Parts: sequence; C-alpha cells; structure tokens
Amino acid sequence: MDLASLKYAKSHEWVAVDGDIATIGITDFAVKALTDLVYVDLPAVGAQLGVGDNCGEVESVKAVSDLYAPVSGEIVEVNDQISDNLDLLSDDAFGAGWILKIKMASPADLDNLLDRAAYEQNCQNEDH
Repeated sequence: MDLASLKYAKSHEWVAVDGDIATIGITDFAVKALTDLVYVDLPAVGAQLGVGDNCGEVESVKAVSDLYAPVSGEIVEVNDQISDNLDLLSDDAFGAGWILKIKMASPADLDNLLDRAAYEQNCQNEDH
C-alpha cells in the first residue's frame, strides 16, 4: 500500500478510499506504541458512525486504546481475521491488518484528515 495515498487521523487511524468505501486500520506508529497486542474488539456490521465515534478497541498488555471513526457512514465489513490473528496488525498494519470498512456518508470528511507528512509530524510532536 502506498502510504502517501492514505489519509490519517490524529488518533492514529488510517483511511484508504475506493469510491465511497473507506477501509480503516491503525497505523504502524500506533501498533508500535501499544506493543504486545492481546485483544481487538470489532464493531458490528450495519452500525452507523459519525466522525470521532468510538468503533472498537485494541488492547495490549500495557493499555487499551479506543478506535475512532475518521469518517462518517455505515460499517459494511469488519476484518474478523484479526480477532484470531493479532499479528496481522503488527506485521501488516496497512494491508492484511485493516480493521473495518465504512460506506462513507460524506466524502468531505476526508478533508479534515492529515496526509502522510502531516501525520508523521504529528507523531514526532507526540514523542516530545
């Protein structure tokens, strides 16, 4: 996946867009910060989300991190494979480790997200 083509939320979710479908996952920065992952709670297909709504959580041995919807719309698919294989998140955060797909209600939501350079700058600021 071309990381420069993705959009990013400050809360460490990434978004890949194909038509009106947004595929969402958590970034490599978030996975490294969480370290040893032990559990993921996925939302229900069919749920309606607004921007910033909680849509699940990722739990590690040291913290629980909420997942937030970077775009509004209806959940049309979740990646059930990661529930049984959390290594997908750490080994392929931008590919096989995707978490959910949303049929976007408003593609304009993407305008409020960061590009890769701005996201990396945001991550550097968090480290300090």
